[in-house]
Amino acid sequence: MSQMRPGMMPKPSEHAKAAFSKLVPDEPAVTMRPMFGNLAAFVNGNMFSGLFGEDVFVRLPDDQAAPIRKQGGRDFEPMPGHAMKGYVMAPTNWSAKPAATKTWIASALAFTRAMPPKAAKAKKAASKKK
Repeated sequence: MSQMRPGMMPKPSEHAKAAFSKLVPDEPAVTMRPMFGNLAAFVNGNMFSGLFGEDVFVRLPDDQAAPIRKQGGRDFEPMPGHAMKGYVMAPTNWSAKPAATKTWIASALAFTRAMPPKAAKAKKAASKKK
């Protein structure tokens, strides 16, 4: 793996994007969009899973993240020393274990769906009273 310069975000391969996209539930509430030059999945405006280079991360409570860590998962640190609280990286062999990874992503979706929707960024008054 090539050494990254500080501040550089890893980029996923087309293979990783395709594998990840297949594991994210295909439902109307779920949206996929670029994040940090990678690909992330959102529900109600809240990110629940994504790619970071070739790796997958999921948003889960600690009790559900602990088993993932035991299997080789780790804290999600987009920048060294800056872990994103509530997110865990799946083990690096996630694409070889699609069933387990799909379960983690589905759990992350269920957990994140229960959160309050993220308010859309304020736009200029869209509704004009007449």
